[in-house]
Amino acid sequence: MDCIQLAPEHTEIAPDGSEIRPLITGKRASLVHCTLPAGARSKAVMHRSIEEIWYFIEGRGQVWRQRGTEERVVEVSPGTALHIAPGTAFQFRNRGVNDLRFIIASMPPWPGDEEAVEAPAHW
Repeated sequence: MDCIQLAPEHTEIAPDGSEIRPLITGKRASLVHCTLPAGARSKAVMHRSIEEIWYFIEGRGQVWRQRGTEERVVEVSPGTALHIAPGTAFQFRNRGVNDLRFIIASMPPWPGDEEAVEAPAHW
């Protein structure tokens, strides 16, 4: 029965370049806190096999997603949640003056950096 306190600083850099603070990893899912600094944009990537649910808690930004012929850019801010299915290319950017912060649930748990494949950049 794990109980984790959020680390004061990031301890990992995701394959997309965002700052990661791990929270909990279970048998079927993992949970992390993600930060993209003000004015920054991530690298475009696609996950091979995991799906993710993102919940935004601070800042303002945009997320681009493309799967097959469907492509969408959405505005994100505190209270926004979105889904990234396996095989979806995505990229995000911080359009605000403060850090963009969100919680990511990965199912199954994040297997390692080889899970992310570089995708053509939208921005």
